[in-house]
Amino acid sequence: MSNEIPFLRTPDHNFENLPGYPFKPNYLQINPGNLRIHYLDENSISEQTVLLMHGEPSWSYLYRKMIPIFAKSGFRVIAPDLIGFGKSDKPIDRSVYSYAIYVEWITEFIKSLDLQNITLVCQDWGGLIGLRVAAENPERFVRISAANTFLPTGEFPLPQSFLEWHNFSQKAKRLPVGKIIKGGCVREVSPDVIRAYNAPFPDESYKAAARVFPTLVPSNPEDPASIANIKAWNILRKWTKPFLTAFSDQDPVTKGGDLIFRRRIPGTKGQPHTTIKNAGHFLQEDCGEEWANLIIDWIQNQK
Repeated sequence: MSNEIPFLRTPDHNFENLPGYPFKPNYLQINPGNLRIHYLDENSISEQTVLLMHGEPSWSYLYRKMIPIFAKSGFRVIAPDLIGFGKSDKPIDRSVYSYAIYVEWITEFIKSLDLQNITLVCQDWGGLIGLRVAAENPERFVRISAANTFLPTGEFPLPQSFLEWHNFSQKAKRLPVGKIIKGGCVREVSPDVIRAYNAPFPDESYKAAARVFPTLVPSNPEDPASIANIKAWNILRKWTKPFLTAFSDQDPVTKGGDLIFRRRIPGTKGQPHTTIKNAGHFLQEDCGEEWANLIIDWIQNQK
């Protein structure tokens, strides 16, 4: 792979007047590819960092209801847009994207900012990537809260609901990102909010990452990511730092995944795990404030 990766960059005017998203943009050049990653950085004077990791096909907008709650409670809040999403650069060639390169990009990101004392908050691909990064850089992380995510190794069949999503994402002529987000929510999503989720993608050429992500989930033990994920699980099976699950009650894709974490990870023992009611896959949209307050209460009770 060459040092420079061809990419598209969504025009700034696409992000004007988005409801509930008043945050100042921040940018960083990262490798591989010398690409520009966008991130939010609120209350940067705090030494305690909450790292909010989004997934597919969303962006940091998904965490807009949670960010002010964490910042007001005294935490530095970092919310990156994964490469290919949000305000970050979007490589055109689908072959650029791999599970491994996303782990590499986010590792480079947290090391470039020298983030320490991190509380990882992750959902969907934010967990697939974030949990790998935490397992491979445990000295930077102090706790984890995971929701509606998993760390697949290809050893077990993927849920039928995921396979249906996979097939749709590859065969649909147009990928209606805003409608996909709405379909993964229980509560009403307004047209303006749907527009905000569509904002990063002026046309289909900007959606290479959104298209390819479902194909990157390890589905068999021979998958290139399976070995790395097994290694990550070997670390997480010894993880004694606090680990909280807060899965929602109406997500068919990850239903029961919280039990896997709680059975395997020592740090889950004795934690106030919860199931967030009346929430779909994108629980940040449905019940973001509830999840944020649960995390804050959980952290404060550890002191």
